[in-house]
Amino acid sequence: MVDKVAIVTGGTAGVGRAVVARLLEDGYRVGVIARGQGRLDALRNEAPEGRAATVACDVADADAMMAAATRLATDLGPPVAWVNCAMLTSFSPFAEMKAEEFDRIIAATFGGQVNGTRAALSVMDSHSGQPVIVNVGSGLSYRAVPLQSAYCASKHAINGFTSSLRSELIRAEHPVRLSLVQLPALNTPQFDWARHRLPKQPQPAPPIYDPDVAAKAVMRAIESRPRELFVGQSVLKLVLGDMVLPDWLDRKMADSGTQQQKSEREATGDTLDGNLYDPDPDYPANARGSYGEKAKDTGVILDADRVRLAVFAGLPAVTFLIGLLLG
Repeated sequence: MVDKVAIVTGGTAGVGRAVVARLLEDGYRVGVIARGQGRLDALRNEAPEGRAATVACDVADADAMMAAATRLATDLGPPVAWVNCAMLTSFSPFAEMKAEEFDRIIAATFGGQVNGTRAALSVMDSHSGQPVIVNVGSGLSYRAVPLQSAYCASKHAINGFTSSLRSELIRAEHPVRLSLVQLPALNTPQFDWARHRLPKQPQPAPPIYDPDVAAKAVMRAIESRPRELFVGQSVLKLVLGDMVLPDWLDRKMADSGTQQQKSEREATGDTLDGNLYDPDPDYPANARGSYGEKAKDTGVILDADRVRLAVFAGLPAVTFLIGLLLG
């Protein structure tokens, strides 16, 4: 039996790296696209022989992404799964961000998923019966937070792009399925290497989860191809809370959203460097960042459509019970 093939963007660190580990454990041959050649080499050397191939590429470059996808599909075979994980952010007040900084984050975080999806559709094995593209989103795609305007805008855009393309594929009776995985705050390296303008080192806003929780959700998306998954109770609170009390959440975020993203650690290095334009040359190919002592190893993974149905189906019953109590 020929091994299944998957391709992961941003696969040398954070969620992408955790997903690559899970895919290799499940017997996939894995293609990895990322910027840092050193981390790509390290990942390939750590993987079982012949089971990983890598290409150095900036996901914001559409032509380079197409070439990378073609090369990996030639080396490994057509993928049945493609996971878009690459992202950039800056923990900064919007008024202090230059236009090119904002645009760079949009180009990589949102544009990277657009470019990845386009490349995936060009090389995927449409005859496998179960081809799937997984776009990695965030609870912040429903309820934004201060200090990450470009990142939150990108994640909102990913929702819209994915829904639009999904309808096109359904209309065309295309075999590829699109799945969204909305993630909570995770202990990834982004908080160690991202550009920021904070007096302290940024941190994931609690509760914090281990990246493997996200990887499990991505694997579920690959295996069962749901429309959308919510990961972690915090994502449920953000999504449902924003549906009911958006104004209250605006004020809540104004009051505590900034403070929750600041750690007690002194800021390291030049805070205006970060990894926006060049990958960190010294950080190893790790899924995890430096907040592991606070990270949870488990989290709920729920079908988002079933959650919505359960909430709205339950509203009449709740109203009826309240009426009985008041009556």
